[in-house]
Amino acid sequence: MENLKLPSYGGQALIEGVLMRGSKGLAAAMRAPDGHIEVKTEQLSGIYKSNFRNIPFLRGLLLLWDALGLGIRYLTLSANLQTGDDEKIEGPTLYFTLILSLGISIALFFVLPALTGQGLEILFGWNAWIGNLMEGLIRLLIMVLYIWGIGRLPDIKRVFSYHGAEHKTINAYESGLEITSSTVMQASKVHPRCGTSFLLTVILLSIVLFSALGPLSIVMRLISRIVLIPFVACVAYEYIRWISKNLKSPIVRTIIKPNLALQRLTTLEPTQEMVEVSITAFKAMLKIEEAQ
Repeated sequence: MENLKLPSYGGQALIEGVLMRGSKGLAAAMRAPDGHIEVKTEQLSGIYKSNFRNIPFLRGLLLLWDALGLGIRYLTLSANLQTGDDEKIEGPTLYFTLILSLGISIALFFVLPALTGQGLEILFGWNAWIGNLMEGLIRLLIMVLYIWGIGRLPDIKRVFSYHGAEHKTINAYESGLEITSSTVMQASKVHPRCGTSFLLTVILLSIVLFSALGPLSIVMRLISRIVLIPFVACVAYEYIRWISKNLKSPIVRTIIKPNLALQRLTTLEPTQEMVEVSITAFKAMLKIEEAQ
């Protein structure tokens, strides 16, 4: 089976579950506290079928925004399934949590490195280009340490294991194997289209872009970092898209090694039960694709 002719299916790990997304629909399978697997499916919105998908960079912004919304919604559903009705996160509490999380992420990965880079420029008398480069390296270090740190938490370890199950299922499919627990368990847990690869690409591209901006006041420095996030994300999306279409190239296989290496932190070996959940989600998604 030729990999390049296969649909580019993707997904994400949930709380005790996996979301699988195709070109026309998605399916989420979640292990409930009583042990049964709950499955939810839906058709994808019109944006995935519109002509916007053919416009470079613009498609990245629109599809990433829609995927983020879908991911958050199903992540919340999976969390609520584990806690029960009395502890559900919804309404104002959910929106406050999302806004707070977004604010912390921007502060941690963009504002803090920018302030630190500016401080180092003043402290050591560096020029702006060196300060910008150090800012980028600090941003990269913060991201790696953050992923490594949260990966020590037991609950996050289980999410990372479901992440491994998701990758294994897609890799087994793209290798032309029958989707069974035994074949999926033997597949690789790293994949070039992973969100972790996307995040690393965003960080590396931001180092290049922000370093090229040269001297800026602290206010303009902070504004530029925040305002340019969507642009960097769109470029990263196109880069990952290009990589996924050229995996047979020895050059591409070489340049994606850092991306795959970072995935070692976010994808852990799953159990048979986790793989069963991932396969359930994948097969439910395939039914939607084939029906369309």
